[in-house]
Amino acid sequence: MKLSRPLIVLLLAAVAWPATPAALENVRGAVRWDALPDSVRPIRYTIELHPDLANLTTAGAETVDIDVREPTDHLIFNSNNIVIDSAFLDDGIAARISIGTRIQRVNLTFPQPIPVGSHRLRISFTSKINQFGQGLFYVDYGSGEKQQRMIATQLEPMDARRVFPCWDEPAFKAAFHLSAVLPEKFRAVSNMPIEKEVPLGDGTKRVTFAETPPMSSYLFVLVAGDLDRIVDRAGKTEIGVVTQPGKQEQGRYALGNAVTLLDYYNGYFGVNYPLPKLDLIAVPGGFGGAMENWGGITFFEGILLFDPASGSESLRRRIFSVVAHEMAHQWFGDLVTTAWWSDLWLNEGFADWMQAKVEDRLHPDWDVWLTEYGKQAAMYADARPMSHAIRHPVLNESEASSAFDEITYEKGAAIVRVLENYVGADAFREGIRGYIKAHAYGNATTEDLWRALERQSGAGIDAIARSYTDQPGLPLITVDEKCDGERLSIVLKQERFTIHDPDARPALWQVPINWGVAHASKPGGATLLRDKTSTIAAGPCGEPVKLNFGDVGYYRTRYDPGTLAALTAAIEQMAPADRLNLLSDYWALLEAGSALPPDYFGLVEGVAADNQRAIWREVTSVLLDIDRLERGLPGRLAFQAYARGILRPVFQRVGWDPAPNEKEDTAMLRSTLVGALGYLEDPAVVAEAKRRFDRFLADPASLNVNLRDAVMDVVGSHADQATYNAIRKLARTTTNAHDRFQYYAALAGASDPRLIEQTLAMTLTDELQPERASTLIRIVAAGEHPELALEFARKNFDALAAKRGPDFRAFFMSGLMANFTEASYARQLVDFRPVHETSGGRIEALRAEARINESADFRARQIPKIDEWVKGRLSASQPSPTS
Repeated sequence: MKLSRPLIVLLLAAVAWPATPAALENVRGAVRWDALPDSVRPIRYTIELHPDLANLTTAGAETVDIDVREPTDHLIFNSNNIVIDSAFLDDGIAARISIGTRIQRVNLTFPQPIPVGSHRLRISFTSKINQFGQGLFYVDYGSGEKQQRMIATQLEPMDARRVFPCWDEPAFKAAFHLSAVLPEKFRAVSNMPIEKEVPLGDGTKRVTFAETPPMSSYLFVLVAGDLDRIVDRAGKTEIGVVTQPGKQEQGRYALGNAVTLLDYYNGYFGVNYPLPKLDLIAVPGGFGGAMENWGGITFFEGILLFDPASGSESLRRRIFSVVAHEMAHQWFGDLVTTAWWSDLWLNEGFADWMQAKVEDRLHPDWDVWLTEYGKQAAMYADARPMSHAIRHPVLNESEASSAFDEITYEKGAAIVRVLENYVGADAFREGIRGYIKAHAYGNATTEDLWRALERQSGAGIDAIARSYTDQPGLPLITVDEKCDGERLSIVLKQERFTIHDPDARPALWQVPINWGVAHASKPGGATLLRDKTSTIAAGPCGEPVKLNFGDVGYYRTRYDPGTLAALTAAIEQMAPADRLNLLSDYWALLEAGSALPPDYFGLVEGVAADNQRAIWREVTSVLLDIDRLERGLPGRLAFQAYARGILRPVFQRVGWDPAPNEKEDTAMLRSTLVGALGYLEDPAVVAEAKRRFDRFLADPASLNVNLRDAVMDVVGSHADQATYNAIRKLARTTTNAHDRFQYYAALAGASDPRLIEQTLAMTLTDELQPERASTLIRIVAAGEHPELALEFARKNFDALAAKRGPDFRAFFMSGLMANFTEASYARQLVDFRPVHETSGGRIEALRAEARINESADFRARQIPKIDEWVKGRLSASQPSPTS
């Protein structure tokens, strides 16, 4: 599953326990996960579903072929919010039904023990169609007389049990043979092709799908509504894109890429995609990301459909990356599935890595390892309290939901890249092929993967990998370069790198390290740092040596003062990856209190002539984060002036309008700079953005598609009532899901608190789909008025939660409050009871507490030093801090 960025940010949360491993154990307390008994296993589900879209219920009947391995007089499986009307075994042996609501289990008890062997269980039941995107849910879309309703499923991690009773754990793979009774006008899509359709004479039809291969229950999919489909082929596989009528052509871009990607993945994995068809399904609401259902991938339509008339280059790349991620899951996750959610990274980390790998292969000009790769997000999360090992205990549904975070996705992908680089791409691919073939249609664990890679490479990969996957955190490598005569030696020391986490447990890693001089095109040497300290001979003296050459490694580096000064002077001689690595390391060190503002800003000023988008995306994100931390402090105006002084020269080089034949990255850099300078109150940028917006209202084609999002953000943040109304009208009238949300997001960034109150009020209406409404509240909280967002969320929490389901109660408030920068807000979460109702919610609350306290500590400790640095730089170069 690929989460939207707002949802990943939501999974950073807070509260009144100290954020330590011991606290995590206390949070879990007596909550235990007990696997379903393995003595009975499902083999095949034959299911008929009859959804009632008016009453929002589903009448269902299923026959489950089961394999009983030990005599037993009871059957235990999962059910959540389902009414089971009857249950019979074989020739009509009735069961006594007992349902455990809290543990989401059904216990069927029979009068006599069931003998070993094959049996059939028949169940009739009624389940619910939800307003929130879990289980089977409905989506209303369109407007007026064109209002439509469709249904779709979202079952990961444990929500198949909301649709039909089942063994809802990934280790219980079974075949699924589905029939659904639906309105005749509906098109239905599931994992397999339609086997037959039979009209029932009452305006409905029975749609029966071919039986699936054995798969986990969370990969089941059913989508039905007034839908159209376009198709192409990749070898023997039919590939389709399913959309609302009238939007089919917007699926062409995704369809073409899916054909290319399937060919690539078939070759890389050495096992062809095994199903006869693969559909990419555009769902207009209900959830914010995408889900890898086998043979029927669902997407929020805003990240699948592309309209060339309004779609930006960044959206085009985003669509490619999400399609690539979900299609990689068809092997890593679907064909071979993690045995339990503690190994979720086997699904998500590998899909993230493969997504980047195939992007780099097919679009090397995108520089994906620099620009879109999420390693930095993982490293920041991994340095903080409440980090966790890539493999970590998951005890229940709420903890499974909290596991979809940067550590699982981005750290998992980063470690895969480290290991591939260490053993070599060819040996690594052969190991992956062996793993896929050995575990196809079954389940696997992390140990299974390491064994497969070790057999192929013989490179001692297991010990390296375990040091990263089985403990939280990341290494800090301290470098002390010494010249002894004519030879350079480097003393390396490793320790755990932390940010505002004094109680972090010490750790030791086996760290693959390579190094090189600034101007080199490839590493000059490599070593495996197994111990706490080591000394390496790095060649002749004369030039400083930089570690983590090429930025593949997963560690931070701190240099001795002389080496740092030399590297700062030589930064423009480095490859972009090494410039980026040096910048990100020293911002992280500044956050940790292990570096001073001149260390970081000296590097920033050293890249002043750089035109790499990746460099300025990193720098602008830091400048905007500091500006967020300066909110309400006396040094903010001066800092904004200093930040504008850094970014203006870059923007002057790229200008407002594209040059003939300019690179796509330049267009994306322009958008980044416009958004950042607008947020930093650059008067010229704000004025020009307003002028271009006014022209856009009269002539939409006048505004370059790559500038639309940035211009809307700038204009929205500086909007008066008339401008606010104009943007809201655009949001209400557009049929493009991506554009609609961008317009509403611009409204959520307004500086005028009266306009923010209007935005918050609309989240209680039907103007916005529920998942978009909660995202808007989080955007408000990340802007200039977090207190308004918090007050509104507290006051209206029950009304908001009623539309958003259980995950909202557990996680929303913690994600919202993680934006605050004063320690008092961390303490407030202890009094907010909904976040404590589940252990997963309490884990997220601990994360938010740590994030808030870290921000408060940075404001107290580092902001005064940054202000002092800024004061000195401005007095030397600018007449006034408000210029």
